[in-house]
Amino acid sequence: MTLVRSGAPPVHLAAEAREVFDVSGAGDSVLAALAMALAAGADLVAAARLANIAGSVAVGRTGTTAVSLADLAEALHARAVDRSSAAKVVDLATARARAAFWRSAGERVGFTNGCFDLLHPGHVALLSQARSGCHRLIVGINSDESVRRLKGDGRPVQSEEARATVLASLAMVDLVVIFGADTPLELIEALRPDLLVKGADYRMEEVVGADLVRGYGGEVMLARLEPGHSTSSTIGRIGRRAG
Repeated sequence: MTLVRSGAPPVHLAAEAREVFDVSGAGDSVLAALAMALAAGADLVAAARLANIAGSVAVGRTGTTAVSLADLAEALHARAVDRSSAAKVVDLATARARAAFWRSAGERVGFTNGCFDLLHPGHVALLSQARSGCHRLIVGINSDESVRRLKGDGRPVQSEEARATVLASLAMVDLVVIFGADTPLELIEALRPDLLVKGADYRMEEVVGADLVRGYGGEVMLARLEPGHSTSSTIGRIGRRAG
């Protein structure tokens, strides 16, 4: 959508991506939302942004249907969540600076890592336990190439971008960093977390970075596992059912 005003530069509004079912009534929804926003006292740019979102809701439905205030509120909330999630996925340099800032403010920084392919209750339990021991939680996830080296062909099921987005959408996760090495040692050395967390299926001597973290006074936690939940077992069940 492009908004053209007299004496002002045009404002180009990107389309709200949707799977389009039916464009019938989309223009009416746009005009109605624009008129409603202007009547409520919004400026023209804000009204146009709202109208653009209303149009995206309309084309995502079959047939001509009214776009309600609840529909708009839900779309705006989803948009805000998407943007905040994307902002949590950062490179190592950014994560390092953010961790240093948090520590300077007296906050305890935690770190855990994994492939996090097909997020399941076991992952959620581990992340919850990790977050309970710190003020801020940074999660390192293996890149696609790293997962293939560790898990073999056919993995990961989801791309690194998809896995990072899912993790970043969780309120308990503050930052997500994708790394390409087989271990997260470089991240741990750079971030210097106050708390390092791995699942209890590891022995303490097997936890990468444990000696380093304990050496500067940090803590290493082995989180209890949720029995019966793993990505490999989930993939195995899917395969058996498909067969």
